[in-house]
Amino acid sequence: MKPERRSAATIAAALVGFSIRWPRLVLLLSLLLGAWSCWVVATRFAMDTDVVHLFPSDLPWRQTERAMDAAFPQRADVIAVVVDGVTPDVADRAATALAKALEGRPALFRGVSRPDADPFFRRNALLFLAEDEVRSATERIIAAQPMLGTLAADPSLRGIARTLELLAEGLKRGEADPAVVRPALAELTSAAEAAAAGRIAPLDWAALFTGRPADPLALRRFILLRPVPDYAALAPIAEAIDAVRAEAARLGLTPEHGVRVRLTGDLVMGDEEFSTVFGGAIAENILSLLSVALLLWLGLRSGRLIFPILGTLVLGLPITAAFGLLAVGPFNPLSIAFAVLFIGFGVDFGIQYAVCLREQRHLMQDQPLPAALVAAARTAGEGIALAALALGAGFLAFLPTDYRGLSELGLIAAAGMLIAVTISLTTLPAWLVFTRPKPEPEGVGYAMLAPLDRFLTRQARSVTAAAVLLGLGCAALLPLLRFDSNPLNLRNPNTEAVSTFRELMRQRETTPNTLQVLAPDLPAAEALAGRLAALPEVAGTLTLASFVPEAQAPKLALIRDAADLLGPTLDPPLTEPPPTDAEAAAALGRAATALRPVAEPLAAALARLAEGPPEGRARLAAAVLPGLADTLATLRLALQAAPVGLADLPDSLRADWIGRDGRYRVEIQPADLSDSTEAMARFAGAVQAVAPQATGTAISVQASSATIRQAFLHAGLIATGLTVLLLLVTLRSLRLALLAMAPLALAGLLTLVTCIAIGMPLNLANIIALPLLFAQGVAFDIYYVAAWRHGQRSLLPSSLTRAVLYSALTNGTAFGTLALSGHPGTASMGVLLAMSLLYALVTVMLTLPALLPLFAGSRGMK
Repeated sequence: MKPERRSAATIAAALVGFSIRWPRLVLLLSLLLGAWSCWVVATRFAMDTDVVHLFPSDLPWRQTERAMDAAFPQRADVIAVVVDGVTPDVADRAATALAKALEGRPALFRGVSRPDADPFFRRNALLFLAEDEVRSATERIIAAQPMLGTLAADPSLRGIARTLELLAEGLKRGEADPAVVRPALAELTSAAEAAAAGRIAPLDWAALFTGRPADPLALRRFILLRPVPDYAALAPIAEAIDAVRAEAARLGLTPEHGVRVRLTGDLVMGDEEFSTVFGGAIAENILSLLSVALLLWLGLRSGRLIFPILGTLVLGLPITAAFGLLAVGPFNPLSIAFAVLFIGFGVDFGIQYAVCLREQRHLMQDQPLPAALVAAARTAGEGIALAALALGAGFLAFLPTDYRGLSELGLIAAAGMLIAVTISLTTLPAWLVFTRPKPEPEGVGYAMLAPLDRFLTRQARSVTAAAVLLGLGCAALLPLLRFDSNPLNLRNPNTEAVSTFRELMRQRETTPNTLQVLAPDLPAAEALAGRLAALPEVAGTLTLASFVPEAQAPKLALIRDAADLLGPTLDPPLTEPPPTDAEAAAALGRAATALRPVAEPLAAALARLAEGPPEGRARLAAAVLPGLADTLATLRLALQAAPVGLADLPDSLRADWIGRDGRYRVEIQPADLSDSTEAMARFAGAVQAVAPQATGTAISVQASSATIRQAFLHAGLIATGLTVLLLLVTLRSLRLALLAMAPLALAGLLTLVTCIAIGMPLNLANIIALPLLFAQGVAFDIYYVAAWRHGQRSLLPSSLTRAVLYSALTNGTAFGTLALSGHPGTASMGVLLAMSLLYALVTVMLTLPALLPLFAGSRGMK
């Protein structure tokens, strides 16, 4: 055998020989290195969980995003607090109280705003309605003048009781329309009965006056928070989120009090995602290690082998982590996955060496353990070294990609493979000197597979033809493979942030799936908005000019008429002083008597409250008086509407539409409110065709997905080229190199076709399984090709098959536990990894025994 062909095996044997001559020194140095690595991890561990940093800032779509964020920093990185109330005024009061409380936490929030609370919108609310809607609203308000007068002069339980007396008299005399009045009486009945029963049921006064139930959007208020994130933590805004929830609880903003507070937005969903992933990671990793330990027992049947392998695995993790922190810096959400890769792939080298050692202990029963340790290294060393180099080359192929998260993972994982193979050939044999595995009385191969091996060899041409036809058939189906680029589909749909986000997306007024583009001035913005609004994929556009109401003159005339009639009514010169409890009880009793002939249920409830303890009347007051005060204030403000021009728009509104650089923002709303990948792609493509500098969720999703796909494509091409080159240099045979790659290609095709068959698209999470399939499949191929090169002709019955089988099972188990994750992206990655490893194992075992005799013959034999 030529010296260069023996280099890998010779180096492996030399490393093992040195380690077993100085086992105490090797173990001491290993433990010192491990302890130092633990110290580095403990003192320097940091996480950069800002997903924006996963992409270089010089990418065109990132530059557009940054320009928009610089122009409107108050719109970037916000938490959206969604406050829903049983009535509009309940929602409004809750949002006001919560926003005020959070404004007092500047260390956690650099900004707190309520875009729907500006007095401008309340004062001009009627101007934004159609003219017929304004006429209907003012007519109903005017018709309610008698009630409004009484309530404005005495906004208390006494005033409400007097109003009900007047209403009862009107019904008796036929002056009130029962069809209009009875719904209001029914709402009052519900509030009174709830108060008598010990509950508070807030009354919707706006619905009473308009005669229409509140629109769902009217029951919702928003608070936008700009948190101060800590990207060194796994959950950067966890403290801010906890503060919002704590303040909401302290203020009693709970469903029991008619309020629901929810948080959403990219930052919140990211925090929830990390909590889901890392929360389940502990259980998954424990299950993974237990499964690996069980499979190691089944494959090795000796604690004297298993514990050293697990020990070196545990030793290698902190060493690799320390390298990552020193060479790269803080881990990102992708690079932290090096630990899973190290467990999955790092154990492979130990298994290969240990199984080969068992075989050598059987063949060399009359030889001492050190001789078997060196022989095992000489036999398995070349395959282990080649597999480690191939894995390292595959991971290093990630380095030149535009996906920073992937490139950093590639560097750390490649270093991890070097560390794993080094400690497998140094620390592991040194440890084995002390555990002293027993000699093997029987071979460790699978004699039962000998008939299959002979069949595959005899039917090599048929097996090869079947494999080629199967591969071609799979390739023909690849156009059916889907790629889901929507990151929302990778998140748990049952979490609060994701479910709330999807709910908002289904409503045109609240969908966050809008696009933005900047124009140099307002005329240019309006012209661009007009062109975009004409697209079928666009439902509408907004600019600053959109907040100047149209056709104001006739609406203002109607509002002025109502104001002239209602002004003195809503602003009486004198108001009654608050009643005592006794006065309120007496007034409720008189109202009950008056209502008994026309509204018996309400009369009965009021009578119970009048005769009952003060607490019941206090509950009724809490249910009806705050809403009454808010409604009267809103009416007074709405009747003060005046002509609105661009100069009249408030500064807070102008700041949302005029950037710091003086450019004007155009907002584009989608016609399709679904969050499907196809709909978002159509929307983004149509808008960018007119406005190439547009940005927003739909565009960022498409662009980032394209960046990730290109990164994996480039990495795959580079990895394939490097692996073929590596195999050419080491095997000195193009034919053997191509044969080592052939089963891997078939395994990849089978994996993708299975994804089509089970309806599982590739996505931004499970796509990482493809390079991992490549890495692991290359290792399996290399082990068999290296064995063939050294004269092993009966592959399947050999001890190598046991090593490969249990390597695949341990890796598949380690990765497959991810399929149990509650995080959809992680679960899909686990499914694809387990599936791809199965195909890699099957194709290697069923095709190489046929391909090697057919195409390699005796080539490469020692």
